[in-house]
Amino acid sequence: MTKYLEFPTPAGKHAGELASDFKLKNHGLEYLDKVFWNLPTEALYEEAIFRGEAHMTTGGALVVNTGKWTARAANDKYIVQEPTTTNKIWWGVYNRPMAADKFDAMTQRLQAFLQGEELFVQDCYVGADPDLRMPIRIITDKAWQSLFARNMFININNRDELKNHVPEFTLIASPSFKVDPRIEGTRTETCICIDFSKRMAIVAGSMYGGEIKKSIFTIMNFLMPLQGVMAMHCSANVGDKGDVALFFGLSGTGKTTLSADPHRKLIGDDEHGWSDNGVFNFEGGCYAKVIRLSADHEPEIYACTRRFGTILENVVWDPATRRIDLDDDQLTENTRASYPLEFIPNAMPEKMSRTHPKNVIFLTCDATGTMPPIARLSMDQAMYHFMSGYTSKIAGTEIGLGIEPEITFSACFGGPFMVHHPFFYARLLKEKMESHGAQCWLVNTGWVGGKFGVGKRISIRHTRNLLNAALDGHLNDVEYRKDSVFGFEVPLSCPDVPEDVLDPSTSWGNKDEYWMKYDALAARYIENFKLFSEGCPEEVAKAGPVRFKK
Repeated sequence: MTKYLEFPTPAGKHAGELASDFKLKNHGLEYLDKVFWNLPTEALYEEAIFRGEAHMTTGGALVVNTGKWTARAANDKYIVQEPTTTNKIWWGVYNRPMAADKFDAMTQRLQAFLQGEELFVQDCYVGADPDLRMPIRIITDKAWQSLFARNMFININNRDELKNHVPEFTLIASPSFKVDPRIEGTRTETCICIDFSKRMAIVAGSMYGGEIKKSIFTIMNFLMPLQGVMAMHCSANVGDKGDVALFFGLSGTGKTTLSADPHRKLIGDDEHGWSDNGVFNFEGGCYAKVIRLSADHEPEIYACTRRFGTILENVVWDPATRRIDLDDDQLTENTRASYPLEFIPNAMPEKMSRTHPKNVIFLTCDATGTMPPIARLSMDQAMYHFMSGYTSKIAGTEIGLGIEPEITFSACFGGPFMVHHPFFYARLLKEKMESHGAQCWLVNTGWVGGKFGVGKRISIRHTRNLLNAALDGHLNDVEYRKDSVFGFEVPLSCPDVPEDVLDPSTSWGNKDEYWMKYDALAARYIENFKLFSEGCPEEVAKAGPVRFKK
C-alpha cells in the first residue's frame, strides 16, 4: 500500500472524537498516520468518495467495485489449530487448519505493513440480545468497508459506551495486504483466518465485504453453541401472534426475499441465534443479493438500492446519469446491497423476539426439478435434511462458479460457516424445536418442469402462497401423500396454488426421465450422508431417502 493523501481529509479534524480508551496498540498496530474512530455514515460517505473508493448514485446509495474479489474465497478460509480448538472444530475443506506460528507471522507482517497508514475503526456489537451480545472491533484500511461494518453490525451511539468499549473479538481487513504462501503456508495470496485463542481474525487480499460479515458469523457459530445457543444461517420473521418463522438456506435460495414479508415483522435476513430467551439477530443490517431485483416482487429491498446509507457492491451504474442497472451482470452475478435493517419498513427495531419459532423452513434450490415445492418433515427427517443441506450454488456467490447452478450439499445450510460437526448443530436444533413445538418444512425454490436449462424457476407467487399457508396453519388439516422416495409428507392441496404444482412429476413431459432424475438425487443424498455417519444416531440416518424407480 502506498500513501497517496498528504493533505487533510473531510473527517480528519474529528477522527478521534469517538475513540475508545482501548487503543489499537493493544492489537499491535502502532506508528499509524491517523485512526478514524467510529465515524458516522455521513462522514464515511465523505471519506470514501474523497478517497476515490466509491461513488454516489441516484437516490443516495454508495456504489463500490470490489475488483477481483466479487464473491467469497471459500477455499482460502483457515482456523488456527491450538489447544482450545483442536478437539472442537470439524476440520476439513471449510475449516482448514493453520499452525499458530504461521498466524503469528502473518499478523506481524500485517502490523508492519499498516505502519504509517490511515485506518478506520468501528466498535460495535454482534448479537441483539443484551444478555448474549459480544463487543467486537472491525479495523479496515478502506472507509467504505468501515461503513459496511457499521451497516452490518449493531452500532453504539453513546459516547461514554464507545469510550469504554473493549472488544472481545477483533477483525482486521486489509485488501491490499497479500499473504505469502511460502511463509504462511496458504493456498493463495488471499487469506481469511480466525484465531480463537487470540480472539483475532484477519481478512487479507480480498475487498469483498461479505468476508467481514461471514468471518464474524463463523466466530459466533463456534462460540454460541458452546453456551447452548443455536447459531443459524437463516432469516427470521414474526407474525402478529408472536409466531416466529425461521428460513434456512444458502445465498440465492430466497432467504432474504421470502422473509421480507409485508405482513410479518422482520427480525433479520441472514444470521440468528435461538436461545432460551427467544430468537435474536446477530447483525444490525442486511446483505441482499440484488441481481435482477424486481420492484414488483421485492419492493422493500428494491427501495433500499435507491437510498442513502446503502452500499451497492459491483452494481453497474452510469457515471453521467448516476443511474444503476440491477439487470446488468457484466461484473458479477453476485451483486449485493448492504443496508441497515431499519431500512425495511416492517423490521423489528429490537432485532429480536422473546417468543420462539413455530415453523422452521429449509429452503432448497433444486436444480434437478424433481423435488416438491413444499413438504412436511418429521423430527428425524428434519435433522437429516438439516445436516445434508441440499441445494444448488447460484452463480457468483463463490469464486469459480459458472453460469449453471452447481448441485451441492452444504451442511446445516451453511457449511462454509459451520465450525462444529453438523450433528452438534442438528441435535441442538432438535432440542429447541421439541421444546417449543416447532413444525419443520422443506421448501423448493428451484426448478419445475425439468432440470435447469429445460424447466423454469418456481413462481415466487406460488412459493409465497405455500409459505403463507404453512405459517397460518392452513396446511394443518389438508390431505397429504407420502413421498415414495424421501418419505416426507406432501400436501395434496393448498389455497391459491394449483394442485398440479404440488406434484412436480406432472410437469415433466417424460415421466421415466423424472423418476430417473429423482432416484439419482436420492443416491447423491445417501452418498453425501456417509460423511456424517460416524456418531450419528441410526434413526436419523434412516430418515433419508430410499432408492426407488417407478
